Amino acid sequence: MPLPDLDTPLRLFKIFETGATSDPLDEILELVGMVNPNVDEELIITFHRDIQDIFSGYYPGFRENGNKYHNLRHTYGVVLATARLFHGLMVEGQKFSSKSILQGILCAYFHDTGLLLRSFDTADTGAEFTKYHEARSISSLFKYLEPLNFDDSMRMDCGSIIRCTNLELKIDTIEFSSPEAKTAGQILATADILAQMADRYYLEQLPHLFQEHRAGGLHAYDTAFDLMKDTNNFYHNFIVTRLNSELANTARAMKIHFTNRWNIDRDLYIENIENNINYLHNIIAKCGDDFDELYLNLRRRPPFRF
Repeated sequence: MPLPDLDTPLRLFKIFETGATSDPLDEILELVGMVNPNVDEELIITFHRDIQDIFSGYYPGFRENGNKYHNLRHTYGVVLATARLFHGLMVEGQKFSSKSILQGILCAYFHDTGLLLRSFDTADTGAEFTKYHEARSISSLFKYLEPLNFDDSMRMDCGSIIRCTNLELKIDTIEFSSPEAKTAGQILATADILAQMADRYYLEQLPHLFQEHRAGGLHAYDTAFDLMKDTNNFYHNFIVTRLNSELANTARAMKIHFTNRWNIDRDLYIENIENNINYLHNIIAKCGDDFDELYLNLRRRPPFRF
């Protein structure tokens, strides 16, 4: 069903969340077809359905996801953002082979599977693997690809593309088979950041992120409140720099995408991120060190999945 022409908040929210329908897969397929019509649509549909089964614990070898921050909704959001960046860069003039698009989309689906418990794991939660979840995600993806008969270069580049989501890695230290594969890595890493921080439930999810970090042995913050208080600094002094330098300002393609696809001359991701950061900054200033009062100002209740 077509969306209303007016740029109402409801329309903008609907477009941002999933596109023209309630299923993000529809928009993902539409955008991929625009970028390169030679991409195998049926493969992407298979990836989408399989990752749902993987997170739900129905796929052989995986247990149901128990993480509240890195969940299926986040994964779908990253895949959609990845497709949007490919589209925006295509409109800007870049060309992408069907292979590089397929790699980028596939890696978006699998980039956080390392945070899921496998059937052989003895940990209590997948979040315990946070420190090296990228390596586990790559291992899960390689196992998934075995029956699909992709060549070695496909697998190796997929490993490099997922490594780009590690905030501690310099992109130039990662090996790629081609500049196009490197761009796919920068696209995924950008999409991972934007999809998280632009989510309408990002602020409400931060305590869950803290819990996952603690379970994974990360102790940068003593409390969830400390993490939330540092989010403004984290965004402006680290994330913005990484987006613009390490990731080659790939995020610029979002505004191009929304202008070309929806005739909306705005970057809904950056707008949502800045709204989230500014709101959090304001309520922290208002509430001081009263976490209970802060929590009362976070009124949205995140869904756990689509």
